[in-house]
Amino acid sequence: MTLFFLTSILRQINNRYPILIYAVTWTVLLTVTVAVASFCPEIAFVSAISQFSSFSQGCEGDNLIRVPLDGPGEKICLPAQFFVASKLDYFVPPVFAAIVVAGSAFVVRTMGLWEDQTAE
Repeated sequence: MTLFFLTSILRQINNRYPILIYAVTWTVLLTVTVAVASFCPEIAFVSAISQFSSFSQGCEGDNLIRVPLDGPGEKICLPAQFFVASKLDYFVPPVFAAIVVAGSAFVVRTMGLWEDQTAE
C-alpha cells in the first residue's frame, strides 16, 4: 500500500516536473530581487555613516555621526545613541519582503505565464 502511494506521488511529480522547475525558478528570482532591492538602501546608508567613510569625517565632537540629507553638501550631526537597533528592525524587513514576494507572485499569476499548462 505504501509503495503504491509513493509510486503514485512520484508519477504525479514526474508529470509536473517542468511546472515545478518553472515555479521554483520564479520563486528564487523574485526572492533574490526583493532581497537586493530591500538591502541596497540599507547598505548605502550604513556605509555612508560608518566611521571609515570619508563622508562621516565632517562632524566635530565625540560620538557624533554625520547623516546625509537630500541636498548635496547638506549634513546634520546626530549623537550615536540615536542609531541603536530596535525590535522593529528585525520584524519589518521580513514582513515587507514577504508582502512584495506575494504581490509579485500574484502579478505573475494574473499575467497567466503558465496558462497553457493549467488548461489540461
